[in-house]
Amino acid sequence: MKTIHWLPPLTALALTACGTSSNTVSVIPEGTVLKVALLETTDLHQNILSYDYYGLKADTSLGLERTAALIKSARAENPNTVLLDDGDVIQGTLLGDYQAVASPVTCSGTMAIHKVMNALQYDGAGVGNHEFNYGLNFLSQITNTDFGLSDVTKPVNCGAPKFPVVLANVVGISSQKPIFNPYSIIPKKFNATTPDGSPLSVTLNVGIMGFVPPQIMDWDQKYLAGKVMVNGAVETANKYIPEMRTKGADLVVALSHGGLDASAYSPKMENASLHLTNTGIDALMVGHSHLIFPKAKEANGPAIDASLAALPASQVDTVKGLVNGVPTVMAQSWGRRLGIIQMVLKYQGGKWVVQKDQTNVEARGFKYKDGTTIVDADASVAPLVDTEHKAALSYATQPLGTTTDFEMSAYFALVGDVSAIQIVNQAQIDYVKNFITNSTDATIASYKTIPVISCSAPFKAGRNGATDFTDVAPTATSTAPVGLQVRNPGDLYLYGNNNIQAVKIKGSDLKAWLETVAKQFAQINPALTTEQDLVPSYGTIYNYDVFYAENNALTYQIDVTKAAGSRIVNLTYAGKPIADTDDFIVATNDYRAAGGGNVPGIDGSKTIIKSPDANQAVVSDYVKKQGKLTLAKNGSGKSWSFVKAATAGPVILRSAPGKLAIANNSGLSLVKSEGALDANGFAKYAIDLSK
Repeated sequence: MKTIHWLPPLTALALTACGTSSNTVSVIPEGTVLKVALLETTDLHQNILSYDYYGLKADTSLGLERTAALIKSARAENPNTVLLDDGDVIQGTLLGDYQAVASPVTCSGTMAIHKVMNALQYDGAGVGNHEFNYGLNFLSQITNTDFGLSDVTKPVNCGAPKFPVVLANVVGISSQKPIFNPYSIIPKKFNATTPDGSPLSVTLNVGIMGFVPPQIMDWDQKYLAGKVMVNGAVETANKYIPEMRTKGADLVVALSHGGLDASAYSPKMENASLHLTNTGIDALMVGHSHLIFPKAKEANGPAIDASLAALPASQVDTVKGLVNGVPTVMAQSWGRRLGIIQMVLKYQGGKWVVQKDQTNVEARGFKYKDGTTIVDADASVAPLVDTEHKAALSYATQPLGTTTDFEMSAYFALVGDVSAIQIVNQAQIDYVKNFITNSTDATIASYKTIPVISCSAPFKAGRNGATDFTDVAPTATSTAPVGLQVRNPGDLYLYGNNNIQAVKIKGSDLKAWLETVAKQFAQINPALTTEQDLVPSYGTIYNYDVFYAENNALTYQIDVTKAAGSRIVNLTYAGKPIADTDDFIVATNDYRAAGGGNVPGIDGSKTIIKSPDANQAVVSDYVKKQGKLTLAKNGSGKSWSFVKAATAGPVILRSAPGKLAIANNSGLSLVKSEGALDANGFAKYAIDLSK
């Protein structure tokens, strides 16, 4: 097992799985009470500052610099805190891509996000799926961890987190040993209260262990295949929890980078967190889904996501934050919330016992106290990463091309606007066609007569709130236009780690793929007179693939009045209905080609092209080659529409407020008017499905 090097927080010395116990108070009176607060951040995705690198503007709705203020406040409420992170910290903004790809951090350097986490004195962290996006060598270096893999360079005193990073269920194929420490036991010195009211300094051994989804083997296959494997979360927890207890863990906290799924357990399930509550853990911190759990407590706070509200009430209490009785928290994403699990422990029978009836769980947001006061940024954070921030800005503003007559946005991508999607699909088709044409491989060359189509999703279309939409404004029309810049393809195609791939499918596969996509919509009942939300949840918006063919040769319709699985009609290519036996090549990304999104039959077996080139880079190169983009050529190819349906009551689409003009300019006559804001800050736009 490998040792991670870190410096201890000022208040504690860290104990790894390979260490020995520290000294504890020799005599703790029976009935002594200890109040502890476990604090969680998750899915920070390199959002350190309250800044949008794609839009080059401030965004006060996010950023670890603001979460830092919540952390400070929580520590003031109770100094007995343990600050933990649940993974996905290094990737997600242009700052992350700059530090990992454009100008990779060297051994002597430290990732900007880790600099801030060190300064905030994190006690420990788990690992997310996106930590693997830049490869094992990079991850090994920036965490200063020897993975024990023959083809991964062993780092020597590299810059790294000054806290233990744990991951239990990813092991080397040859060694079958975890590449990170599977767990860490952190002795924290806390102030307790004896039965007579006297203060007493005690040491609480907090054990943490981490988990990631098995799907990393698909999502980052190019880096992980043949090197590591992922074991089931429950099996792994059952292996290590007894060991942690034996080594003195008073509390066991699972850092599970996966959401809550109440379906039957499988070692291969993506969101296995719920099932970890049956393994003997004391607290559960979850992430990956970018949701709020439990329900926000602030006045006029956002409603619980539909996927969480649908979980069995017998297992999940969305108000109290309990899953099978275990306190559980998910602090949304991008530093917009702080998860807090307040626990009361009583010393009974020679050990600390959790008083479950006194547990309180919340996912505290910036508008916590009165529903109006925004938390100010912690002024100490920005100076820590000023150099990295300026370098990322310089990188973001390098020129690419121009566009003067249309705005590429995703505000209405769910009702047919392709202005931010068509250019991505065009770039992918161009790349795959050239790949096939120039290939010396006889098999690939034989595909020249098969139509190449493409799919891409509006990755930034509300998943992370009302400010999370792609919006590439037209080039300024002055004598010195700003032009399209490096930052813009990142806005159009968020995931810089995706590589372009192509799959060969049949018409029946295409139909099944589109039916899976259409699940994004609610089933609309035309007879209902009450309001119906066309897209109840944006949690899986990255799976909403929009298909496109050159010259708009591919067309299809979605009937949202039908049940999921029977919504796609009028599917045609070149004006003819597509037969089940027709062949197509689809340009997509490695995530989707390998099975991401659970599209039937798209599981890696149909992949014919595995390119080393990133989709985002393909878009950049295509924009450079085009020079000038126009609405007619690059933003108006609407391949799909809704089957017309008159409804008795209102149908709404939630999107960013103040964008009705964009819908009008895009020719979306079905978007009729802008209504009031919902609790999450989305405007409710009236949708007329009869248009």
